[in-house]
Amino acid sequence: MVFEKLKSSIEAIISVSEQKVPRTFEQICLDKLKEIGISTASEWCAAMGHMHRSSLAKVIRRILAKNPEKLKVYYNITPRQYEVVY
Repeated sequence: MVFEKLKSSIEAIISVSEQKVPRTFEQICLDKLKEIGISTASEWCAAMGHMHRSSLAKVIRRILAKNPEKLKVYYNITPRQYEVVY
């Protein structure tokens, strides 16, 4: 009886630990940018499936505000280019 409860609790812990951690939209965007490499906002948006280049503007601002170490921005090039750093 005790062993059955212990076995079921161990199985529950293993199943919880094997579940994937949900990703935020920012993480999904960073993964896509890492996949395509250095690119402009319009190229990045096109790779994400969006039509307009400014559709990721708010996401880029959130990434730069929360995790600036993950995104490198080349300001000296027009248009700006973005690169994932992690």
